[in-house]
Amino acid sequence: MKSSWPRLFPPAEWLAGYRASWLRPDIIAGVTLAAYAIPVSLAYAALAGLPPQVGVYGYMLGGIGYALLGSSRQLAVGPTSAISLMIAATVGALAGGDGVRYAQIASLAALAVAVLCLIAWLFRLSMLVRLVSDSILVGFKAGAGLTIIMTQLPSLFGVTGGGRHFFDRAVRLTGQLGDVHLIVLAIGLAAIVLLLLGARFLPGRPVGLAVVVLSILMATILGLPALGVAVTGEIPKGLPSVAMPTFGLLEFDELFPLAAGILLLAYVEGVSAARSFAAKHGYPLDVRQEFLGLGAANLAVSLGNGYPVAGGLSQSAVNDQAGARTPLALVICSATLAICLLFLTGLLTNLPKAVLAAIVFTAVYKLVDVAALVRMWRISRIDFYAAAIALVSVLLLGILQGILLAAIASIFLLLARASQPNVAFLGRLPGTGRYADSARNPDVEPLAGIIAFRPEASLLYINAETVLETVLARVHAAPDTKLVVCGLSSSPFIDLAGAKMLHDLHGELSASGIAFQIVGARGQVRDVLQADGLAEKTDSANWTRRMDSVLGDLKVG
Repeated sequence: MKSSWPRLFPPAEWLAGYRASWLRPDIIAGVTLAAYAIPVSLAYAALAGLPPQVGVYGYMLGGIGYALLGSSRQLAVGPTSAISLMIAATVGALAGGDGVRYAQIASLAALAVAVLCLIAWLFRLSMLVRLVSDSILVGFKAGAGLTIIMTQLPSLFGVTGGGRHFFDRAVRLTGQLGDVHLIVLAIGLAAIVLLLLGARFLPGRPVGLAVVVLSILMATILGLPALGVAVTGEIPKGLPSVAMPTFGLLEFDELFPLAAGILLLAYVEGVSAARSFAAKHGYPLDVRQEFLGLGAANLAVSLGNGYPVAGGLSQSAVNDQAGARTPLALVICSATLAICLLFLTGLLTNLPKAVLAAIVFTAVYKLVDVAALVRMWRISRIDFYAAAIALVSVLLLGILQGILLAAIASIFLLLARASQPNVAFLGRLPGTGRYADSARNPDVEPLAGIIAFRPEASLLYINAETVLETVLARVHAAPDTKLVVCGLSSSPFIDLAGAKMLHDLHGELSASGIAFQIVGARGQVRDVLQADGLAEKTDSANWTRRMDSVLGDLKVG
């Protein structure tokens, strides 16, 4: 119990080894992260359909919660673009147009995520990260990026927009292009150009904050609100009040899918980012502990009237590039944001909403990784199809339904791939006593009167029938066959369906007067074959022998 305490409470470990030389870079990183977080949190809160200060609450409270229980030293936690859009798409329908209920449901969702994180930690469900493959994640991110960009284009053009999904929004936006507000469009495009130039030439610097300050000055001096330029308006001063979220707002079947989708997305995204920084700085990352870190962050946010948060790569990169050594940088960031909420909110009144849309646009456009999609199409079509399913699902169904459908699709694609294993039919390599797959080595010598095959997968219910049909097709195509040898060296597991397939194969071959042998079987496979009576039909003495040895004894070739 004593030795496990630092793992459950990571500050006990990193504070014990804290060096005085780390304090300055942690302070710089915390202040820099706060400068980055202010414009981004305002933009993401607007994307989520919540008051702008709620986004700041997410960074302030989420950072403190994660610093207490998270295992990454550079991961920065706050609102993300995908979760913000998920809240907007799902909570809006559940709130029924009631703004107060909308905010309450968003906070309740954060609490539900925290509860699910605790359950996932208790039951060691870190396998969740494996439910979404890298290919699925590429497609999902591309779909999310396109969807988010489409939601921001109306603010950039100064039109009302609207629509239920990507294509509906695109059609409506096209019909409103004649009403574009040219001043708003000019502000948005100028902000995008400045943000892109800043990211290119001043990486890791709070360029977003500088653009926000410049746009506020221009809006105030030129009187842009009077010209029809939409601005954020007055942002309430002060820290968030602490209160438990209101229970009973939703039924379980309404709340659980939302919380589960957010958890899956937040955990996959957060762990992926945290792993990259842990590898870079050479310390271990506890993926199970990340459930507690994410849960603590969302619990803190829910108590402060915020909405769900997660670790993200972009804000973590800012934190890392600014020199963060430990999660103390998150605490410094939270303190800086608290000061801003107490004394500086009045300065944000004339912030053009087009600038917030530009910030979102420049934050998410890289999610559309065309190069990765092209690479998948060139190397692995099944991975491309997985990415395409995720992309189209998000565009048509939305973020929540898209990520859940993508996870299900990845499982079915995995099963589909496993159901079509490669069955290698062997021939002898000229001048050697070794045997290789004839499909990949066209110069191998055929085996007269013998078919030697090797299934390159475990023999399970999902692929047993395919293997049987493939082998029998080869037997029927070679009427002079006298012996079939099945090599199981590439089959680490077998189930009852796989054993039945070998029984059926033996029966088909016996009816045609063809002998059957099994070689290269591993321990678990031999146990199942023995228990299922295959030893009575084949020579079990050969089960552990190598294919080369058996074929060599037969003087093949």
